[in-house]
Amino acid sequence: MWCSSPGNGDRGLSRTAAIVDGMTITDKDCLAETLAFNEQFEATAASRPAREEMPDTAALAALRRNRLGGDTPPVRLPQGQDRVVAGEVRVRTFIPHRVDGVYLHFHGGGWAFGSAAGQDERLWRLAEQTRLAVVSVDYRLAPEHPFPAGPDDCEAAARWLVDRAATEFGTERLLIGGESAGAHLSVVTLLRLRDRHGITGAFQAANLLFGPYDLSMTPSQRSFGSKRLLSNTDTLRRTYQMFTPGMGAEQRRDPDVSPLFADLAGLPAARIVVGTEDPLRDDSLFLAARWQAAGAPVQHSVVAGAMHGFTLFPLTITERELRREQSFLSTTGR
Repeated sequence: MWCSSPGNGDRGLSRTAAIVDGMTITDKDCLAETLAFNEQFEATAASRPAREEMPDTAALAALRRNRLGGDTPPVRLPQGQDRVVAGEVRVRTFIPHRVDGVYLHFHGGGWAFGSAAGQDERLWRLAEQTRLAVVSVDYRLAPEHPFPAGPDDCEAAARWLVDRAATEFGTERLLIGGESAGAHLSVVTLLRLRDRHGITGAFQAANLLFGPYDLSMTPSQRSFGSKRLLSNTDTLRRTYQMFTPGMGAEQRRDPDVSPLFADLAGLPAARIVVGTEDPLRDDSLFLAARWQAAGAPVQHSVVAGAMHGFTLFPLTITERELRREQSFLSTTGR
């Protein structure tokens, strides 16, 4: 579907759009295409049985074999190399011909799905376009390995990279980020480096896409309802039960679980992205405000009409988002 290409007279609808109450709304010119995709996705999802309980072992295995957001196995590229670092943490690396920095990446999937090998095409394209070596962490997954196993792996990988980046990759320019659960793990990792190891400033930027930052549930999480998009109120609740079994809402407000409640002082520049049709919308809005109030620069954009995980799908807004991401990672921290 066609999206308009804004001219000089379309300032309020440009793809980098207008500032509304301090928040940048992007891609309004693609709103019709984006909402049509959401409607089609919801109709397809409605034809499948709703999963009322947490997935069993067989269902988990099937979901983990396939691409996030799809029913086919992910493509594995020869440019991706599997390694074990920090003793026992598995990572997958993508190293371009010229390396100007390292991007420590955490995949999404609700802390229970996904893998470091689940998006080779995207990560190799990112490595080539940004001249960054990408290190994607294969952290342990719930429910077999609930909190704090996944965050522990991410912390260990980050400490390894801080210590070994110059030797391994010839650079000390480090960036961190991820999508959904990976965005959450990125913030948790930065806070653990600061609070447990006194490490600040090692990572020059954080790239945070549609993450959950309050696992006790923000207003947008609670009010989103049962709309059959990639994520909704019910799926979030089940995900939190798998990741943090036995915890109540107050326990999930611990800053090590929900970084929205942490002191955010000393964190790097951040880029925080979410869609208007994402149950995690408030998480990004609230985190961006607190991040900026703590003293670090923030680029915060809300993509018009975008659902949770929109970058998994072949949309115009996805291509635009990937270009904006590449620009941020290419230029920040130099």
